[in-house]
Amino acid sequence: MRHTSGLGACPSNVHFGLDRQRALWFLGGMAKTFKSWDVDQPVLLPPSVQELVPAGHLAHFVRDLVRESLDVSAILTPYTEDRGFPPYDPTMMTALLLYAYSQGVYASRRIAKACEERVDFMAVTARQSPDFRTISDFRKRHLPALGGLFTQVLQLCQQAGLVRLGHVALDGTKIRANASKHKAMSYSRMQTAEPALAAEVAQWLAQAATSDAHEDAAYGVDRRGDELPEWVTNKQHRVEKIRAAKAALEAEAQAKALGKKRTADLPSDRPRRGRPAKNPPGTPHARAQRNFTDPDSRIMKTQDGFIQGYNAQAAVDAEHQVIVAQGLTNQASDAHQLEPMLAHIKANTGRQARELSADAGYCFEHNLTALNRHHVRGYVATGRQKHGAASAVGRRKTVPRTRVHAMTIRLKRAGYRSRYRLRKQVVEPVFGQIKQARGFRQFLLRGQLQVAGEWSLLCSVHNLLKLAGARG
Repeated sequence: MRHTSGLGACPSNVHFGLDRQRALWFLGGMAKTFKSWDVDQPVLLPPSVQELVPAGHLAHFVRDLVRESLDVSAILTPYTEDRGFPPYDPTMMTALLLYAYSQGVYASRRIAKACEERVDFMAVTARQSPDFRTISDFRKRHLPALGGLFTQVLQLCQQAGLVRLGHVALDGTKIRANASKHKAMSYSRMQTAEPALAAEVAQWLAQAATSDAHEDAAYGVDRRGDELPEWVTNKQHRVEKIRAAKAALEAEAQAKALGKKRTADLPSDRPRRGRPAKNPPGTPHARAQRNFTDPDSRIMKTQDGFIQGYNAQAAVDAEHQVIVAQGLTNQASDAHQLEPMLAHIKANTGRQARELSADAGYCFEHNLTALNRHHVRGYVATGRQKHGAASAVGRRKTVPRTRVHAMTIRLKRAGYRSRYRLRKQVVEPVFGQIKQARGFRQFLLRGQLQVAGEWSLLCSVHNLLKLAGARG
């Protein structure tokens, strides 16, 4: 028996194994040949990594750059043990980290997942899939050497003609630390919390000892029940952390007081004028804070409120927005960062910038003196620039015959033509590319040395992308 319909006729005992759309096409007499789609067909020969992504892709560029142009001997040197299972090639791991950072993938678990799912990552690793712990340990172990790649990448940018040093813009940005600001405690709170917690713990210890004595009498000394409760141990641990943080703040205050005493202009035997200090010399300020998770990080004010973080510095060349110097500090103020950045520019590039622009956070007499000493023509704002204003002078009162006053006159005289206008269009987009476009909002590591290495790695990747963009 045959069944007919408006679309045509077909045997009722035939099973086509097609979806509804393809069956309708067949029954309607509009048969079409499609490309074969056999998901169970194995690959007879392994594909080349060159075939995974198109030619000219960034994955090929980063992989070949690390293999052929970067000196990774500092990373290879620690591998001297012949025994054991062969580790992943350190050169491949370096290329993997650089490419992952260029794609806005920073967490080791996400990098490991990308090695299994994304063909562009497979093109870098030659289809190898290191687990997240291997990636994390490699980054921690070789972070100083990875941070040292910044200079090599910058030199490649120089050779490609991307660095002119005609005008360099300097600025800092606050980035969150891998710690919560709610895990910080002020020195005044430590002074009140420590004795209260210590008394509470002592009371619990006494209760525990009494309870142990009753249990020993009731159950015998060999029976369990004599351990301290967990809530006692946790409180005791918190007291120990508070005492350690309090001692660290006191040590910092004493070191700071000793440094001021050595550099004081007045003899120490002269009486102090004015009102007495609220805090005796060598003691921390009552509002001085220390974070238990990352003690090196500090509370810093940003446009979005207060964060627990670090102050990342970058000096950017105006020609192609290449970072020519970078640094990181846990000081919220930029006041003491200009002179070190000038030294980094000279050390990294072999020569000094002709011009440098910076915002009002760097406008201090000693900074302007440093610019003059290094023969750099400076354009440093002396105040906050209002919207639509011709210059960044502001309402700051200046003392005549000082460099700050001379800078005010220089910016006013140039008006809209001032070279200071280059600052926002040079350095601000770089921070936007790192924090917004590539999504880096918080450091993964802890401790100032580790975080400084991570920031150096981020700046290396930024310059690497500028170098990749100049290929065409």
